[in-house]
Amino acid sequence: MGKTYIDTVKYMVKANFEVDGIIEKPDIVGALFGQTEGLLGDDLDFRELQKNGRLGRIEVDTQVKGGKTFGQIYVPSSLDMVETSILAASLEIVDRVGPCEARIIVEKIEDSRSVKRKQLLERARSLLKNLVVEELPETKQLTELVRDELKVAEVSTYGEDKLSCGPMLVQSDSIIVVEGRADVINLLKNGIKNVVAVGGANVGKTIAKLCNEKEVTVFLDGDRGGDIILKELMAVSDIEYVARAPAGKEVEELARKEIIQCLRKRIPTEQATGKKSNDEQQQQPRQMGGGDRGDRFPQRRPEMSRPPVMQRPMAQRQPPVMESQPRMVMRREERREEPVESQQQFPSGVSISDNPPVLLSTLKELEGSLKARLLGSGFEVVAEVPIRDIMKALTETDNVKAVVLDGIVTQRLVDLCEQKKAEYLVGVRAGTIMRKPTGTKIIVAE
Repeated sequence: MGKTYIDTVKYMVKANFEVDGIIEKPDIVGALFGQTEGLLGDDLDFRELQKNGRLGRIEVDTQVKGGKTFGQIYVPSSLDMVETSILAASLEIVDRVGPCEARIIVEKIEDSRSVKRKQLLERARSLLKNLVVEELPETKQLTELVRDELKVAEVSTYGEDKLSCGPMLVQSDSIIVVEGRADVINLLKNGIKNVVAVGGANVGKTIAKLCNEKEVTVFLDGDRGGDIILKELMAVSDIEYVARAPAGKEVEELARKEIIQCLRKRIPTEQATGKKSNDEQQQQPRQMGGGDRGDRFPQRRPEMSRPPVMQRPMAQRQPPVMESQPRMVMRREERREEPVESQQQFPSGVSISDNPPVLLSTLKELEGSLKARLLGSGFEVVAEVPIRDIMKALTETDNVKAVVLDGIVTQRLVDLCEQKKAEYLVGVRAGTIMRKPTGTKIIVAE
């Protein structure tokens, strides 16, 4: 006979049965033991498990109606989750009880520890309430408790993916995208309410649509996971700015002062994806006449009479120093690809015979505007849009001969220009270009 109880019940298997005849409770138990014997080996045999105290007594509730017997079966288990699931599934193979046909369906496997957790939480809340009321805490402490609870209560959900967000998400024209719910709570506690969480490395339709409708600043942790999420977001939506927590820190850990500093130091996405690591910069020679430029944004050279020069290969060029550069080392090590061969560049204000002068004059007109122009077959202006809308505008426009932008030439833009058969792509400088286009000439001015 099996043990009547076991020391620790982790799971309770609950199953419903129906038998085409009138039977007794022992008939059900006997059918379970008999028809599962040898099915799962000695380690998961019902009798052996009860002898070893891994299964408790099988309880059966029955009722007879219309010549049939209905009821429930309860099997207490101290096995792990997987083994308990296998045993539960084995109950459903029992198709006869004595001479009568039977059908057993497992309703659910209940974690008995979850009941204990609920009881524990309820008791903890009761104790905390008594502590707050009876111990009469200082006014400041009580105020902070109420304020923190209010901040957490402001966390709501958005869209079909039920993304955690702040109360001002829908009303705001610009939003801050963070990684998880804990980041949202921390920003709410510090007064930032136009925030939404991605909710994991897999970017869903809700966040992609939201990012395409609003101006987006992605605020990421200072670790490898932040790089992965940024890559996923850029693949499905338009991102304007990127802010990063200090290296080794997470957004949920930051104090208010650190959060404000990080958001003030946000940079355009093109620069975030085009920057290089400090280690790479230290190994590269400085460009002649460049000096110690530690500024964030590229500076154009004012010389008007310097002859055209050939651009150095991408692996030897020294880009402006960016923050959070150590994270880019891992990304570049993963690629293990050789940079593209050098493209021709020219200083601002110099007319180059090999390139149509209208390209240089257009770039000078756009200086400082952060805009881009699409030029037609006769170099007439087809469209002028903000840089952040260049990909969308170029996708929707045909017969574009040249693209001129007051910004950085990225690999995505190069690929799209090549796809649209544009002959020229002109920008302030080039980001990390891993593949050289065959039909598009890249011209950069620094």
